[in-house]
Amino acid sequence: MNDTVNKMKSVKFTPMEISDRDFQRLANFIQKNYGIDLNKKRQLITGRLSATIRQKGYKNFTDFVEHLINVKDENDITLVLNKLTTNYTYFMREKEHLDFFCKNIIPDIVNKHKRDKTLAIWSAGCSTGEEPYNISMFLFDYLGSQAKEWDTRILATDISERALTEAKKGIYELPDTLPSDWKNKYFTNNGDGFHTVSPKVKNNVIFQKFNLMDPIKFRRNFDVIFCRNVMIYFDNPTKEALVRRFYDATLPGGYFLISYSENLNSKSPYKRLAPATFQK
Repeated sequence: MNDTVNKMKSVKFTPMEISDRDFQRLANFIQKNYGIDLNKKRQLITGRLSATIRQKGYKNFTDFVEHLINVKDENDITLVLNKLTTNYTYFMREKEHLDFFCKNIIPDIVNKHKRDKTLAIWSAGCSTGEEPYNISMFLFDYLGSQAKEWDTRILATDISERALTEAKKGIYELPDTLPSDWKNKYFTNNGDGFHTVSPKVKNNVIFQKFNLMDPIKFRRNFDVIFCRNVMIYFDNPTKEALVRRFYDATLPGGYFLISYSENLNSKSPYKRLAPATFQK
């Protein structure tokens, strides 16, 4: 038995080779339809897709790429996107950024909406949900007992079904950087090292699958749009076009937040306020 296990462990996984033509066809298809630039990710493609393609019964990339492009099966496309993008996020990510949001942006948008008591915030590329839940907790902290009088529901979108499924569960291993009182206020201890987001916070987030390459036609424009660590996957023309669509979907005086690892070029219509923070 042990010999069999050892032999299995010693078998080295060999990625399938992909031809120049198939690589370019796949990269072009993904970029055109989903904005993700894979032109320098050949090794990533073979490394992350080979085992899955074999499991699905394909003997080579050519047959799989042909099927993917011609049939456009939603399950296969979702599988590829899930494999080739990294849904890595966590609570309190880029804390200085969130501090600016709390100290400057929340007071401003609350003041603007003191009559209608309705905020419009979008977490675009929400991944596994930590960001929109995090934003909700900051809003509840700021509004205090008045929170029940406000509509602070956040739109949270992602292209990955897998990420959205995890986000809706709302079960996390919490970091030490979380404010000390939040574990009791906004989570339930599962007793196994994990915590579940409270119903109050869950109900404040509307999760929806959305492709950022599609026209942005939501019911209303936004006071704040978060799009952090998403555009790192896009080339410059795709990014510029997306930023323009975000701008058109932002209310006058509204805000646009990206990650510290990103920046907007001089063609951006937004005005820079602080690192990774912009205003219309």
